[in-house]
Amino acid sequence: MEILWVLMALVMLGFVLLQISRRRRGAVGLVEPGHPDAADPANYGFAREEELDIRMPGPDEDLLDVLDLVQRTQDYRGAQQLLAGTEAKGERRWQRVQAFAGAASLELRQRPGGVGETPGGQWLRVWRAEAPKDAGGAAVHAEFLVQQAWRTSTPGSDDFRIIMEEAKAACGEAALLAPGDPVPYIVELSVARGLGYPREEFEQLWLKILDRAPNHMGAHLAALQYWCEKWHGSRELAYSFAEAAAARAPRGSLLAAMPLFAVFEHLPEVNLVNGFYQSEVVTKAVHGALHAVHSADRDDPMQAHVRHLLVFFLVRGERWAEAMNQLMVIDGHVGALPWTLSSDPAAEFAVYRALAVAGYEANGGSPATLPH
Repeated sequence: MEILWVLMALVMLGFVLLQISRRRRGAVGLVEPGHPDAADPANYGFAREEELDIRMPGPDEDLLDVLDLVQRTQDYRGAQQLLAGTEAKGERRWQRVQAFAGAASLELRQRPGGVGETPGGQWLRVWRAEAPKDAGGAAVHAEFLVQQAWRTSTPGSDDFRIIMEEAKAACGEAALLAPGDPVPYIVELSVARGLGYPREEFEQLWLKILDRAPNHMGAHLAALQYWCEKWHGSRELAYSFAEAAAARAPRGSLLAAMPLFAVFEHLPEVNLVNGFYQSEVVTKAVHGALHAVHSADRDDPMQAHVRHLLVFFLVRGERWAEAMNQLMVIDGHVGALPWTLSSDPAAEFAVYRALAVAGYEANGGSPATLPH
């Protein structure tokens, strides 16, 4: 029996090595900068790695200006005014709530405070104290607590549960202050995942979001996590949720890209299938996402999220020209999946970008042949 197990292991190892060998014969590799064969992303006007903005998936100059002002002056009123003027049911409000909460959370992490020292993120505490009925401040505070739980505690621990329970209460308070605003309920989707809401309770929460913003892409991405195999669902449930969202997506909606996110969340840790990224399930999801970005409004702030994930799949699938087309739109910002899963998002993005450039040029492409 032991001999049989050894033989099986050798067969599997040989199969893996064969696939690697096959891929490498026609693969595009990375070489050191300055090497004669090196493709230079700068030739395409791409930003240098150190210039890449890891805070957001795409540009939002108003947000960046206000963030800079708030963090420089520690005065929350710029954030309050920006959120008050942002459409409640739109994608941008949700992204801005996340950004303000993330800024406060990172400030606190960098300056936890001590004897005689003011902790980071103090502007958010002042905001809640001076304007307790402000719906924007309440939503940011709820999201801040959620981010604190994920960043500072281990899921399942007592500390994690305590912070999440506090976040749940904050979501309820924020919802009371703005009954038609879906954002407090979208924040609670992360609470539901962290605390492991029963499916009936989760679905009741989801219905509240659908009543307020049925086509909200950010909400769908947050809900997808709950249905994933690594949390409280399965591959089948996640695929079903994503495909149902895509099927009912109105014309011009980015919900048609949902299956690609479901595929990404369930990528095999070890790929023993030759050409997985050219497989039918991946190809179908990629085509749906490409259709979504081509038909959606160019000002839709969720466009960047879809395009970043497309770069990942298009490079893996060696669809170099299509990857370059996406990079021409999103380059400069890397605050999105899959790069944010890395400890160095800018470096991770830069590797894929370099591969796309190298692959494009290896197949006859150049800056002159790329549509602008």
